[in-house]
Amino acid sequence: MPIRVQNDLPVKEILEHENIFVMDEYRATHQDIRPIRIGLLNLMPLKEDTELQILRSLSNTPLQVDVTFVHVSSHVSKNTSTSHINKFYVPFSEIKKQNFDGFIITGAPVEQMPFEDVDYWEELTEIMDWTKKNVTSTLHLCWGAQAGLYYHYGIDKVQMDHKLFGVFQHKVMNRKIPLVRGFDDVFMAPHSRHTDVPIEKIRADERLTILAESEDVGIFLAMAMDGRQIFVMGHPEYDRVTLDGEYKRDLSKGLPIEIPKNYYPDDNPDNKPLLTWRATANNLYTNWLNYYVYQATPYDMDGIPDFDWNKHVKND
Repeated sequence: MPIRVQNDLPVKEILEHENIFVMDEYRATHQDIRPIRIGLLNLMPLKEDTELQILRSLSNTPLQVDVTFVHVSSHVSKNTSTSHINKFYVPFSEIKKQNFDGFIITGAPVEQMPFEDVDYWEELTEIMDWTKKNVTSTLHLCWGAQAGLYYHYGIDKVQMDHKLFGVFQHKVMNRKIPLVRGFDDVFMAPHSRHTDVPIEKIRADERLTILAESEDVGIFLAMAMDGRQIFVMGHPEYDRVTLDGEYKRDLSKGLPIEIPKNYYPDDNPDNKPLLTWRATANNLYTNWLNYYVYQATPYDMDGIPDFDWNKHVKND
């Protein structure tokens, strides 16, 4: 899939080196098609790493995707340069009157704080409320999923007695839903979090459908409103060395951290980590873009989304 980004976005060169088709602004304006508009609210501290991971994940369908990077105005990033933010990001206030086909809310390293204590919580609730009317489908990742479940459905997170850290096995719970079409019965996915959303509370809410879960780490994937809201509790977008970097960072700071589970061969951090979730991640993002964004969004983005799956797909 051609991803449309600004010509001088730093991660563009890395994506092209990986043989991912990145379309610059000039070429995109000369194609006679309407690109799919995706907004990315990037709440992660190392924004360029997340940009690369998300753009890589969005690169596996023939659709042209126009990505807009969004930042909150109520928080100043300490780990990404102001010049990068000013050049490649727009504040939510500049897009709030616009419509998007899809929107992604990332995780953030604030999971152990009460939601209301996060300095940009009020702005984030405004954004989540805005997505209900201005976005066809919103994808919430990790802490973003916890925040969405809390704001929309009143289900609060709980503190774990240990960090859920590593790559864990999950099972598909509802194969008839197109979001998990093509998934294996069991699959691997990374997690890195100190908090959890109790799966029994999600099961008890008839507005939510669980699509994948794990005996080790609980909920992985759920959705609501026929796919207008999707919640991913893990980090399928992570690349091979992300958990390795987190582990060695915490070790260097003297923080208590266990070796990520099911990650290093022989549990030896000197060994190259195994990449066991890329195919599943590609499948998840491709299904989201195809079934919940492209096929459901109105052409002019002013109509009503169409989530009648019987017209679009056949079950596995």
